[in-house]
Amino acid sequence: MSFKSNCRRSVALLWLGASLALLASCNRSASTQPKRYTLKGTVISIDKNAGTADVDNEPIQGFMEKMVMPYKIQPASLLNELQPGDVITADVVVEPNSYWLENVKVTAHTQVPASEKPAASLHVPTPGEEVPDFKLINQAGRQISLRQYRGETLLLTLIYTRCPFPDFCPRVSHAFAAIDKEIQADPARYGKTHLLSVSFDPTHDTPKILRAYGFSCAGSKDPALFQRWEFAAIPKAELPQFADFFALAYEDNDGVITHSLSTAVISADGKIYRWYHGAAWEAPDLLQDVAAAAHAAS
Repeated sequence: MSFKSNCRRSVALLWLGASLALLASCNRSASTQPKRYTLKGTVISIDKNAGTADVDNEPIQGFMEKMVMPYKIQPASLLNELQPGDVITADVVVEPNSYWLENVKVTAHTQVPASEKPAASLHVPTPGEEVPDFKLINQAGRQISLRQYRGETLLLTLIYTRCPFPDFCPRVSHAFAAIDKEIQADPARYGKTHLLSVSFDPTHDTPKILRAYGFSCAGSKDPALFQRWEFAAIPKAELPQFADFFALAYEDNDGVITHSLSTAVISADGKIYRWYHGAAWEAPDLLQDVAAAAHAAS
């Protein structure tokens, strides 16, 4: 993929996803106690909204090689004590579907070269940036394009239907279901807001599967659902450009796709109003964005 060599995080996520999948399969009939590993590394950047820190960790014996990857910090209040450049030690706690750092201790302070900041090479959607007119195939097997939603506020998020990690695609889809219900019940938003869940797994996520997934997410089999909330897949040929624009890092490992999260609020003029990486948003946040975007447009 075109940005793979520029994004060390995608490699880290691949390695981690494979590790988590292996732990999940090995531990089904074994103890449910989390695994613990000792980490030493350098803090590259901090995202207080997401509660994470990007850490350039040294090789972790029995778990992973040297790489830069995001870690949740527990307790989250420890993020206030960390700065880019801090050398830390910590315990990596790994469960079948999640991982985080505990017992984080700063052992030294260093200056991090700008070249070591992994996000710098990624395109990041910025407010006011026009969204390309990507073509997709929706749950009805019809080609749609992002331009057709001009005149509405478009909430776009990236998923794949087989995602096994509850804090990733299932969480995002659950939040979109809550937003869909709010839009249904609010005449001021109904008809002016559209939801679009885009799969980056076009080989598996056929229109039939996307349709079933949509019904499952909404808890309804009413076809009227798709008038407000569509499910679509980005064709394989366009996937690298699509992923690059929305800052999506992903890697397929025998059907388990390790990936980042990306959600965009696109205003009625087809431009980015707000972009969220990770899962540091809730349904009320996007509903507030919808109201603010509509007010700005008027």
